[in-house]
Amino acid sequence: MADTAIVEIAEYHTDVVFSLKLYFSEALQVSANDVRVRDEIASRLTARLEETDQRSVFFVLTSLEAAFRVDYQCRCEKRLKDDLSKAFRAIWKSRQTRVSLDEDIFKAWKQHSSGSQRLIGELRSAFNFRHWLAHGSYWVPKFGRTYDFNFVYSLADQVLDAFPL
Repeated sequence: MADTAIVEIAEYHTDVVFSLKLYFSEALQVSANDVRVRDEIASRLTARLEETDQRSVFFVLTSLEAAFRVDYQCRCEKRLKDDLSKAFRAIWKSRQTRVSLDEDIFKAWKQHSSGSQRLIGELRSAFNFRHWLAHGSYWVPKFGRTYDFNFVYSLADQVLDAFPL
């Protein structure tokens, strides 16, 4: 499910980027003689591409969150016997569906799976970026990296390969 959603988001992202570049290139050709208009059009294109990138990042991360939450619920309902599922059921007893992605689900994955430490750290940081986006981006973020679409899509791909969701 999540793999398909992420691929569809990537395809949509590519289509929108292509369309924006085509639209603005035609506008630039029409205004070839006016430097001020060309600069304004180029600025608008840059802003639209940035917004598209951030939107796509937001939707990829939202799809990843859904995959982790569905996995959490399935493991609880199916009463699987692995350590992670047992940890999830313990969380379920106290919080049920009001579980925290970061403090409960990611923490349990980190404790009960090998080799996931780096990816969980990257996910936590990427979700902080999503939090910044979702709440209006009104403060200056202090992220150690840039969360562009290519990075987040690659991270999502790695996560979906590494975690049996």
